[in-house]
Amino acid sequence: MDAILERSHQLKQALVDFVLDAEGELAEALETYAAEHLRRGSGDSSQQDLIIDSFLVEGQVGDKSPLELFIENNQDLSESDCNLLKNWHRSFIGLFAITNILPDSFEFTSWLTDKRYIVKPSDTQTLEKLSRLKVGEILLTHIFPINNSDWMFSSPYTIMGKLGKPKLAVAIGNFKENYKNNLYSDAPDLLEEAWQSVEQYHQQFIDFFGNDEITLPGYQLNKKIAEFQELITEKRLAEAGIDSSKSLAEMAEEAGVSEEEIQTVAKEIGADSNVVSQIFKENKSTNKTKMVMPKVDLPAELRKAEQVTTLSHPRWGQMFLPTYSRMQAILSDEDGQNLEGNEKLIRHYLEDKSINAFIWHRLAQKYPIPLEKLLQDFLQRPEFSLANNLDSLLQEFDKPIEPDLPEIASVPIHLHNLFQEAIAEVNKSKPKGKGQKKSVKGFK
Repeated sequence: MDAILERSHQLKQALVDFVLDAEGELAEALETYAAEHLRRGSGDSSQQDLIIDSFLVEGQVGDKSPLELFIENNQDLSESDCNLLKNWHRSFIGLFAITNILPDSFEFTSWLTDKRYIVKPSDTQTLEKLSRLKVGEILLTHIFPINNSDWMFSSPYTIMGKLGKPKLAVAIGNFKENYKNNLYSDAPDLLEEAWQSVEQYHQQFIDFFGNDEITLPGYQLNKKIAEFQELITEKRLAEAGIDSSKSLAEMAEEAGVSEEEIQTVAKEIGADSNVVSQIFKENKSTNKTKMVMPKVDLPAELRKAEQVTTLSHPRWGQMFLPTYSRMQAILSDEDGQNLEGNEKLIRHYLEDKSINAFIWHRLAQKYPIPLEKLLQDFLQRPEFSLANNLDSLLQEFDKPIEPDLPEIASVPIHLHNLFQEAIAEVNKSKPKGKGQKKSVKGFK
């Protein structure tokens, strides 16, 4: 085994022992960090150990990470040891496909960023356990850099085997939900692009609707959202040099390109490849069909709602709330505390994870005095203050104060294509006739 790999394994174990044996602030920080992250996942032993690994580099004790505290408390570490440890701030949890098996290592491809890594198990025991792995199998693990080109993993790993596209899409959706901080951690450029896409979508929302808050009947909102999505896609088509007033057959003939080339351009700008293919097929026979957009539908419960309020924010994204008008009515009424169903709605706003911190702050900004009184009575905390206690209350109910990357954020093209193909496979395999729809986690 390489000397640097063996030393990395020793340092990793010493770092874990340092954290687990600690008392005081470090122990409290680990407990808080673990509790917050365990709420997101299954809570099994593998996830618990991955959380500890993440805490080593992501955790905060005051203004320092556990990794930095370990270096400070071990003055006998050599310069090379310190440089190796400091580089572990680049470590991350990933969902990897095995793309090649080498004598003492593996070539991994991250499914989130499409980047490739040469990864070595940190000990012979792990290498032996993984000897039966095959190219194409999926692995969830945490990898640490050991030099400029190689990485190691000594933390727990989960072997998922070979996954079909629908199951792989679900696995990526679960990863996004459970390991939000590691979504594009090895590709900050992709993360920045994703956040920029949320800001752009927000601005486009305001340009179309004229405000960052609108309230409409559900069926009407569904139509307006479809119009909004169509306008956005038409702009993308125009930016890509595609004239949406012409049929695909007309464009293909004028440009001298094939169906496959048209599909490729459409997919690269985020259009549904299956819809594009169908349009092209129809155009071959009729030459009349113009560019059409995939139908965008809100969930049935929102389409049927009497009133749905949509809020837009450059960081929190878009939120669809069928109960927002009712909450506003309660806060606008001088005797709102006596309205029927009031307590149930407030509890829903506190406990439901879809009611995020931005929504609460929007209500606090519009109705500061009524909301403060409402919460004082509901919580039975007469000393409660919106100005001083709102954020701590939201954290008490497991609501993050800062946003995670919203669902509307753009995703890399390889993920977009995967999700399109996964949906096509699921629809193709559905039995005809009545059946229950299962909810699937994933990027949308």
